[in-house]
Amino acid sequence: MHVPVPQVPTTASDGRVSYAIFQLARAHRGHAAAMLREMDLHPGQELLLMHLLDRDGQTQSELLDSVGLDHSTVSKSLRRMQDAGLLVREPAPHDRRVLVVHLTDKGRAMREPLTAMWRALEEISVRDLSEQQAQSFIQTAYAMTEAIKGGPR
Repeated sequence: MHVPVPQVPTTASDGRVSYAIFQLARAHRGHAAAMLREMDLHPGQELLLMHLLDRDGQTQSELLDSVGLDHSTVSKSLRRMQDAGLLVREPAPHDRRVLVVHLTDKGRAMREPLTAMWRALEEISVRDLSEQQAQSFIQTAYAMTEAIKGGPR
């Protein structure tokens, strides 16, 4: 299998791995965004839905911690999703300043389309990899994520 290597700018010649990650992330995000548009979702909204499908009734702060996005992005996404009828935000009984997020029937109906989207994205992403290469990539990606975050060495 021949894999074309993109022209790496000379300023990135000492960061070949980082440039490859950038290229991969951009291609993956672009393809995922196109798939999400077909479902009338914006990138990032699927992550919020997935976390709510796992545990409905989370506070905005809990969702913020789960998805790792900034407050304004999460707040804007939740507002759009509420306008689209996917969820409702209600003040918590214990503290009216805290908003609790609940899926609507329309939001809960997104489980299968999201599962199918991730399955299709996975199939596309690993179609030219062996099972061993895919496993190795996963381990490498998580090790690099921890290194970047400053996790254990």
